[in-house]
Amino acid sequence: MTSMEQVILVDHNDKQVGLEEKLKAHQNGGKLHRAFSIFIFNKKGETMLQQRAAAKYHGGGLWSNTVCSHPRAGETPLQAAHRRLKEEMGFDCEMREVFAFEYEAKMDKGLTEHEYDHVIFGTYEMNPEPNPDEVQAWKWISLEALKNDLEKKPGAYTPWVRISINDIIRHYKESK
Repeated sequence: MTSMEQVILVDHNDKQVGLEEKLKAHQNGGKLHRAFSIFIFNKKGETMLQQRAAAKYHGGGLWSNTVCSHPRAGETPLQAAHRRLKEEMGFDCEMREVFAFEYEAKMDKGLTEHEYDHVIFGTYEMNPEPNPDEVQAWKWISLEALKNDLEKKPGAYTPWVRISINDIIRHYKESK
């Protein structure tokens, strides 16, 4: 993460209200900003998870959805999703935004995530080629197995996955 990277600050209706340096937006209780979470599925209905690289600015070593990040100024969440999927997992595929939600969660290192999160689904059948600076491991898992594991080991996952899992399952079933 470069010190000049910025996030888009938004109101509770996802209307842009400014820009803030990324790390600063996550400090002092966290400012509400736009984000996206990608869930890539295969034909078996499994989703691709990534284990965040240990060196990430927060949540290092935690399991999370395929990719999560922030759009840049002038970039839609879907445009940003295509960019970050290539940068982190080494592939791109067709994707669509499914829903959005707002959440706030305390993270490690004194940081707070306060995000208006756009959830994006895609389909892919191949193995990724993850960037080791971003991802230390990856796996395919069924949504049922993911939900069970979240209940048994919630601390092994990023908070946005724990918070959104029921909506992810519902929207995935509705999209079938």
